[in-house]
Amino acid sequence: MSAFYLMIPVSLVLAVLFLLGFLRSVDRGQYDDTTSPAIRMLDDGTTDSSTPSTP
Repeated sequence: MSAFYLMIPVSLVLAVLFLLGFLRSVDRGQYDDTTSPAIRMLDDGTTDSSTPSTP
């Protein structure tokens, strides 16, 4: 039973830290762009390889 007296405050502190981290990332715009990550994998970034490149 004494372990609960330690585990409950530690879990509450941990939950508050995760909440503060999430709110900080939302405030800094981490989740603003939701479209381009889904489209980025479709662009393979290759160029036309039929013409040789000259240095």
